[in-house]
Amino acid sequence: MSKKRENEAYATPFLAGLALAAAALAGRYGVQAWQAFKSRPPKPRIRKFYEGGFQPTMTKREAALILGIRENATADKVKEAHRRVMVANHPDAGGSHYLASKINEAKDVMLGKTRGNESPF
Repeated sequence: MSKKRENEAYATPFLAGLALAAAALAGRYGVQAWQAFKSRPPKPRIRKFYEGGFQPTMTKREAALILGIRENATADKVKEAHRRVMVANHPDAGGSHYLASKINEAKDVMLGKTRGNESPF
């Protein structure tokens, strides 16, 4: 057997072994990535609240956006939304007094109890 043929005979099994090792490492990485993906906690679906600035006089549309409800929502839905948003932004729990006053104003506008711009800020 010539020297060239002998080198080719050794090269083929070496390359096959190298390819097999690469495939095994890629498979191992894929399994680890899949297990890490499955074990992560589910991402909570958090509703976004109104992020815009406030108009000088609150409209029903702006009040509905602040509370996260429709403009034609029932009084019960308005009260429920007000409670939910207020719990998240209450001054006693680290929220802003300004935001709390705007949330209260939004509830009053939606319930038809508004007397103009009531916010002291």
